[in-house]
Amino acid sequence: MENIRELAVDMLSEIMEEGSYCHLVIRSVLQKYNYRDSRDKAFLKRLVEGTVERCIQIDYVLDQFSKVPTVKMKPFIRNLLRSSVYQLLFMDSVPDRAVCNEAVKLAGKRGFRQLSGFVNGVLRNIARNKEQICFPEEEKDLIKALSVKFSMPAWLVEKLLKEQGEEKTRRMLEAFLQTKPVTIRLKEDLSASEKERLISAIEKTGCKMSAHPYLPYAYCIEGAEGLLALPGFEEGLFQVQDVSSMLVCECAGIREGDRILDLCAAPGGKSIHAAQKLKGTGLVVSRDISEEKTALIRENQQRMKIQNMEVSEGDARIFSEKDEEAYDVVLADLPCSGLGIMGKKPDIRYHAKKEGLESLKALQREILKNAVSYVKPGGILLYSTCTINRGENEENAVWLTRQFPFRLESLSPYLPEVLKEEGKDGMLQLIPGVHETDGFFIARLKNRRINRHDGTVRSFNGEKNRYQVTYTSGADG
Repeated sequence: MENIRELAVDMLSEIMEEGSYCHLVIRSVLQKYNYRDSRDKAFLKRLVEGTVERCIQIDYVLDQFSKVPTVKMKPFIRNLLRSSVYQLLFMDSVPDRAVCNEAVKLAGKRGFRQLSGFVNGVLRNIARNKEQICFPEEEKDLIKALSVKFSMPAWLVEKLLKEQGEEKTRRMLEAFLQTKPVTIRLKEDLSASEKERLISAIEKTGCKMSAHPYLPYAYCIEGAEGLLALPGFEEGLFQVQDVSSMLVCECAGIREGDRILDLCAAPGGKSIHAAQKLKGTGLVVSRDISEEKTALIRENQQRMKIQNMEVSEGDARIFSEKDEEAYDVVLADLPCSGLGIMGKKPDIRYHAKKEGLESLKALQREILKNAVSYVKPGGILLYSTCTINRGENEENAVWLTRQFPFRLESLSPYLPEVLKEEGKDGMLQLIPGVHETDGFFIARLKNRRINRHDGTVRSFNGEKNRYQVTYTSGADG
């Protein structure tokens, strides 16, 4: 395992020191070393993900046993100790002696022989005393206690407590640390026998499949080594997608013949779902900012055999005159802080900054100002994010209703029974640990104008290179 451990430390350095994204680093390395034994790859993935996920708690432990604070350690030694402590505390299958010995060897191998004694001393001390490690007491400092226990930055814990309350925050933080099954969306037009055959074929590979309680075409998969190799994937019989994202197209209330715009569409899951709901009619315009992103959409479109869908490049921040009032439904699943998916992408908690949340809200509003212009009178804007931050969610939705002739419309008719009550006001905040999904926000807003001339004064703003619309009445169409 020496090489695997060394590789893990290098990956951690790239993630924790250089700010690279955990899932991208892991994906790249696993592709490069695809020839390795599956057990080695599983060990590497768990070690890197787990260390990132538990990093705040691990650093807290290290600072109790090391005379040198974690922040002042040399980067390689810091991440070597972090990965070793993760093995000591959270990987029972790895003997403590082996963890310590391999760490010492690795320190010497990488030119830190003079620090081998330090590495050995710290790790053996932790191994001997791991049952007596002291953690902050909740009675004295709840924020610090939860921060260390769940490895969540203190400022973020404080924010969640303020916005969600203690009970929901605890359930959320616990859920972020739990392993969740992957969810897939089966093609909705599969017959009962086709669905049964597909599920049977997948389970024969050793996977366990179970129906998700929210939607009849949503299933959870456990035990899959690689989803891409499962029966039905290449044939386009299912799409990997969280149930929260599936609910977007449900809440949009898509009707056959609709024209739909998906503004920030990559990798195309919602676009494809929307196109399938059209049953070969209408059109979905699936758009994103770069060739790299649109290539992902086209790849999924081809695999899923979707015909009624056009893919194009475009910056959602730039107003598109040709799209003005052209769509029955506009899907605006916008760039966000991603705080709702920290269970899948643990490094988000370290990338997120308090000041960055405000700039994201400003970006979202910049895009939403354009998005409202693309909705036909009487049409629907479906706003969504994969975050749990009220500033990016509820505040933006309410802002839309105050700035433009859009009203929040109940989500209840489109939601599963268990969620109907929560969506009656036109907004739904899904919370991990409370709901059986990622953290996600959905708002359904209807264009109240009856026609393009109803209650509006329109003028072209040459400076901003876009039409400016002033709303003079509150028609409720």
